[in-house]
Amino acid sequence: MDAVRARGILAGVILISLVSTAGIALPYPILSPLFLTGEPTPLTNYLGLPPKLLLGILLALYPLGMLVGGSIIGALSDRYGRRRTLSITLGLAALGYVATALAVVQESFPLFALARLVTGFCEGNIAVARAVALDLHPHVSRERAMALVYAASYAGWLIGPLTGGYLAPLGIDTVFYVAATAMALSMVVIVVVLPRDRVAAGAGAAPPKRLWDAMREDNSVHLLREPAIARMMGYHFLFTLGLNTFYEMYPLWLVEAQGQGSLEIAWTTVVVTAFMIGTSALVVTPVARSIGGERVVVWFTVLLGLLLLMSPLIEGVGLYVGFACVGVAIAFVNGAFPSLMSARFGERGEGRVMGLLVTSFCLANVLMALGGSLLAMLNIHWPMLLAGVLCLLAAGWFVWVQKHAAGAAVE
Repeated sequence: MDAVRARGILAGVILISLVSTAGIALPYPILSPLFLTGEPTPLTNYLGLPPKLLLGILLALYPLGMLVGGSIIGALSDRYGRRRTLSITLGLAALGYVATALAVVQESFPLFALARLVTGFCEGNIAVARAVALDLHPHVSRERAMALVYAASYAGWLIGPLTGGYLAPLGIDTVFYVAATAMALSMVVIVVVLPRDRVAAGAGAAPPKRLWDAMREDNSVHLLREPAIARMMGYHFLFTLGLNTFYEMYPLWLVEAQGQGSLEIAWTTVVVTAFMIGTSALVVTPVARSIGGERVVVWFTVLLGLLLLMSPLIEGVGLYVGFACVGVAIAFVNGAFPSLMSARFGERGEGRVMGLLVTSFCLANVLMALGGSLLAMLNIHWPMLLAGVLCLLAAGWFVWVQKHAAGAAVE
């Protein structure tokens, strides 16, 4: 593979990350109004259960499916090939969105719930897209590849909800049909851009496995049996616990602590996302090359923790400055840490390693969506303070891991 071909593949992965993430985020603005402010229907009043409970179930099913899918799909791509795994899972995700649209039309909560779970499982293929980008090393540096892929994902989280909001007047099912179309287009891009998978053959090739055996034996979670990987993932889990506490709770914090309405929250989100995109695309790579990925992870994890701990003290214009700095810190850590994991453990399978990161993130998302809500009931500042403490603990854990690794190398 030459550099020109590698850049073409990276461009395709960036496009897929943008379109796929936008497809994921597309329905977000319409679910809460559908269940909380719309007329009662068999979909929103299933078995007479409260609409808020039904909405909570649906919101939990998607990351739950993604948690399981991330641990399996990335590993499958190491064995069966990136192109095949991505194209199949994107196609299944498209069918999942079609099933969701049909559930809306038929007002079927069970079908809606099943479709969200299956779609979330298939969207665990984000680990494969990141593995494809990392496979391009040394033609494209790991830091550069991760920075651009994450920038595209951030842009998708910004574009998706806006598109969903504007499409909602055309019908709720239309939103999901558009998401299905986005997944189908991504599948076409994968087939066109990625080279054909090479199937290992010969005496040195691994013996073939049945699909179920590969899912059971090669999944990403098994990597935690290696102490070095488990220690690094200890940092990642603490960091993503803090990060997801921020993601889940900052809109509520903006309402209750800052008195913001929907429009102000939207612009605050635009600020933090814009700085995440710009930092990932333009700044992460040169800084990581200059000072090293390890220092980037520690310094910006500490910065994020301190910013979140200071959140009760900021207001007015300072709020937007603070959220811009939060976006910068998140972009640096998200760009540097996956590159470190790839450089140290990529020989275990880039798909498995990236799948483990997705699984860790989704597990933290599920836990903090529940835990953060309980804390917010006691005091609205507590979730933000907890997020800051978790980030500082993560930074301390990472420093310990680095010292442990250095000591082991000397021995």
